Amino acid sequence: MSLLDIRDLRVTIGDVQALKGVDLTVGRGEVVGLVGESGGGKSMIARSIVGLLPGAARATGEVLFDGADVLTMDAAALAAHRGGGAAICFQNPRGALSPTRSIGRQLTDRLTTHQGMAAAEARTAAVALFESVGIRSAARRFDHYPHELSGGQAQRVMISLATGCAPGLLIADEPTTGLDVTLTREILRRFREAADEEGRGVLLISHDLASIARVCDRLVVLNAGEVVEHGQAADVLTAPADPYTRALLAAVPDVTKPTTRTAATPGEEVVRIEDAHVVYGSRFGSGGHHALRGVSLSVRAGETVGVVGESGSGKSTLARLMLGLITPSRGTVTLAGREPSRLRGRELRDLRRRAQLVFQDPIGSLSPRRTVADAVAEPLRAAGVKAPERARRVTAALERMGLDGTYATRRPHELSGGQAQRVGIARALAGEPDLVVFDEPTSALDVTVQAQILKVIGEVTAERGRGSVFISHDLATVRGVCDRVVVLYLGRIVEEGPVEEVFARPRHPYTKALLAAAPTLAGRADGAGVSLTKDPEEAVPGAGCALAPRCPYAEDACRAEEQELRTLGPVRVACRRAHELPDPPDREGPER
Repeated sequence: MSLLDIRDLRVTIGDVQALKGVDLTVGRGEVVGLVGESGGGKSMIARSIVGLLPGAARATGEVLFDGADVLTMDAAALAAHRGGGAAICFQNPRGALSPTRSIGRQLTDRLTTHQGMAAAEARTAAVALFESVGIRSAARRFDHYPHELSGGQAQRVMISLATGCAPGLLIADEPTTGLDVTLTREILRRFREAADEEGRGVLLISHDLASIARVCDRLVVLNAGEVVEHGQAADVLTAPADPYTRALLAAVPDVTKPTTRTAATPGEEVVRIEDAHVVYGSRFGSGGHHALRGVSLSVRAGETVGVVGESGSGKSTLARLMLGLITPSRGTVTLAGREPSRLRGRELRDLRRRAQLVFQDPIGSLSPRRTVADAVAEPLRAAGVKAPERARRVTAALERMGLDGTYATRRPHELSGGQAQRVGIARALAGEPDLVVFDEPTSALDVTVQAQILKVIGEVTAERGRGSVFISHDLATVRGVCDRVVVLYLGRIVEEGPVEEVFARPRHPYTKALLAAAPTLAGRADGAGVSLTKDPEEAVPGAGCALAPRCPYAEDACRAEEQELRTLGPVRVACRRAHELPDPPDREGPER
């Protein structure tokens, strides 16, 4: 008998049938991927498994867990089942963790409740659990609060809270959204270990097909509340039977696929950064965080520059610097021929309107009280554009994004994620800026909507009148959208050059490691198979190369000498050994 056996599950909320006769099984030691577009019913299945359906929901069928039907359990049985039988790792770990209690306290509470441990035993077990999910210095981290953790650390804590309940089934609801490629690989590897080494069943819910393809045994494809295809992961990925599955797979960007983008002919310089350093001061009066170190970069009209790197590498700080929102501690920034640091008042506000930002969270970036038309008109209103001209430009901007006049009076809660992101792009373009910065614009979208938005972004960046910067964890989209790419590590540029050259022949060990970790549908990626030896928080840089504590190629000279960018063919690389490192070998197979 399977650990989880869902039979003919139907869920109706009001007049909406959310699930339409779903059948699904998960066995012990098995990882099953549940994929499909937003609104397809994936999270409704997860809620059914733990008995957390909305109060207005009516459910029929069976959700059998170890032979017991969750839909007919009383309150006491459900309390024992939640955590002890099945546990959920939520999409947003910061939202799921209590901000007022330390992470150690939150885990020990679960160990004492679900496993009956004494306080001292629970603390020892909690530290061991933190270490098992890759949290460094676990004893020291025990008393930390969620706001003191990085996104990857918070997700690891969420996994330890779920496994601490000793469940037979782990449900992971979009566990890697917003994480960089190296953290994504580590988090998914942890779920694979939970199945292989601990014998748990794992249900991975995700819209990121390329990522979960590495670790799943079987895939279940859900569309509009119905299972349209299921089978062994390799079979579904290589020979999909249903048209919907084929459409999903066709929409997944591939980091190994060369771009067909026409090379840009750069125009005038839009923004220039020279030897910029940014230091965020400590709240306690001493020390501080050096976010950028000696960054020099320029963007010209008509070109799109990609910025990649792990979380904490300085990508968002670089974006804020380009937009004139922060002043460098040292160095200069020139936007549209003027230095924001030398301007004040209206002159500074006028200059800032020359650069616009498209945000990562499309819904969250829009005011819930304003209509779409008001949101798009906001930068025009600030620029003093008269009402008739403002209305004309708002209509034109929305139509350009494929949104007709009916969208003008809607509010954000009436939009899908893709529609909201189109509104965000329209708002950025309405003021006709010289520079547009896209900050993770597709990370919160499912693959088909992501493909649509990338098509829109491609059309926007193809216009020769402005420069574009594309910041992303998704290396495949960077390869498809950008002309040039900049690789950041701990506030330093370690490699920079034409996107095809960098992706096809990465020179720096860090670039090689990022590309080796990038997921593909075949479970393989480009790169030289480089694996960094430590996590960023464990590897404290010394006087030499910042990557040296993590780099498998590091020598004594690397640890002693600061690495400067040097020209190597068409690229610039900050590595003294770049010319002698091996080229990419044959690609690796799936991690199963």
